Amino acid sequence: MPAAATAVPDSRGLNLFRADPYAAGLCALYLPADLHGHLLPHLDRLGALAGGRIDELAAVADKHPPTLSVRDRAGQDESRVHKHPAYVELERLAYSEFGLAALSHRGGVLGWPAPMPPAAKYALSHLFVQGEFGLCCPVSMTDSLARTLRKFGDPALIERVLPQVTSQDFDTLRQGAMFMTEQGAGSDVSATTTRAELHADGSWRLHGDKWFCSNPDAGFAMVLARSEPVEGLKGVSLFLLPRDLPDGAHNHYRILRLKDKLGTRSMASGEIRLEGALAWLVGERGQGFKHMADMINNSRLSNGMRAAGLMRRAVTEAVYFAQQRRAFGKRLIDMPLMRRQLAKMSVWAEQARSVMFQTAQALAESERDAEAAALARVLTPLIKFRACRDARKVTGDGMEVRGGCGYIEEFVEARLVRDAHLGSIWEGTSNIVALDVLRAIQKTDALAALRRRIDTLLHEGAPCDPALADAQARALDGACALARHAAHEDRPDLARQAASALYHAVSLAALRWEARAPGLASRAVLADQVLRHRLMPRDPCALPADEDVACRALLADAL
Repeated sequence: MPAAATAVPDSRGLNLFRADPYAAGLCALYLPADLHGHLLPHLDRLGALAGGRIDELAAVADKHPPTLSVRDRAGQDESRVHKHPAYVELERLAYSEFGLAALSHRGGVLGWPAPMPPAAKYALSHLFVQGEFGLCCPVSMTDSLARTLRKFGDPALIERVLPQVTSQDFDTLRQGAMFMTEQGAGSDVSATTTRAELHADGSWRLHGDKWFCSNPDAGFAMVLARSEPVEGLKGVSLFLLPRDLPDGAHNHYRILRLKDKLGTRSMASGEIRLEGALAWLVGERGQGFKHMADMINNSRLSNGMRAAGLMRRAVTEAVYFAQQRRAFGKRLIDMPLMRRQLAKMSVWAEQARSVMFQTAQALAESERDAEAAALARVLTPLIKFRACRDARKVTGDGMEVRGGCGYIEEFVEARLVRDAHLGSIWEGTSNIVALDVLRAIQKTDALAALRRRIDTLLHEGAPCDPALADAQARALDGACALARHAAHEDRPDLARQAASALYHAVSLAALRWEARAPGLASRAVLADQVLRHRLMPRDPCALPADEDVACRALLADAL
């Protein structure tokens, strides 16, 4: 439980699942009833850990980042990453106790007999990331590597590797990573210079430098390398790089140094030099980017989930502080301007969670339904683009609510702000991802699929206030028209504006659909706020209507 109330409120020990007014209702809505009932005690336990033990470990790991030993004491190359015990304990919780990287791929995790749907994975991970952000990058890459390997790998390779990356036995687990970025090939994968050479014995050997490799000591990594004597993407293939050779020796690559990062300090990111490293081809030669895109898209959704989790933690902390802190003879939450700030933070955080669950649903259906595949293709860059940018603002506002204590490293807000900046960079910067939204519309039926999903959600959801119905219809039509124009009339300069409009449109519809469920009626108020403040035109100098009624409705559980 949180510490006793003082002049400096401290929420350490708060159960983040119980403190979240929407968590239980959303899990009940998006998960199958039997799975929801089974997971409920696990969600509650994880909520307690996230606000307590995980938060404590994360604070320690953040202050004691990993170190690199280039050579052992005998002068032999070893490229060993030394992790603080606090981070290792976090790894055990994520990989072994809760099976976050395994639960989508096999049965038995948390006592459930079958692989769980994406919504379960993201519900659990959304909670875990509220306590520790950095580790969730390796967890996501391990999960994504398993998915991509299953989809494109040779059956014998899958049989050998998949059990290792989905193990819950911490001693046999081999974590995953992906090594794509080079100094001259960041977002432009066609500029990849790492070479893959096919030897007479049928083995592939990789040569070159990879510039930004998170989880660099992972057991396996997906790597892009140029295998064909042609320029551009057609010459790039996808390879699986093992850390260790069959005889137990380290593979032929070195970690040159670790990055000194703004955030995600608990987790190692490094620079790697491949010196004839053994690797196995995954999928077709020359089709590497197409295959890697599957892993990237899964990681992009994970990025969006992590942004949603950061925002939820920032909101929970801000609401708790506003409840406990007194100034000028009142609680902060009793002040209208503070309520308005907290309500705005809640809108942005809940938009992200709704789009997270909608994307998870589309992903679950995508392998057997073309409509869902097109929907997942556009929703994934949408959440990566908008939620990750919103997280920077919401975590910053959360820091401001706590004031001076929010700026010091003893409270969680500083870490949230630092970590929030990751999402807009990794797996594609905002410009790259917004342009990918347009590519999805150009190359697939994604926009039509998205509009059909929006219409279905609105038809099945809580009705819109008649006073807002016309404005809502115009906004949704306008969002789709803008995206269509940007995609088909060669207007890449409109990509960010179009992506934002589509994100707001689908989140509005999802919020209205969720509002029909027990305990979630106030999500209709969130939808109204999305419409008024993120989709409708506004005169910044006009006198707005009094919105304190809406703010009170959104904060009802905290007042």
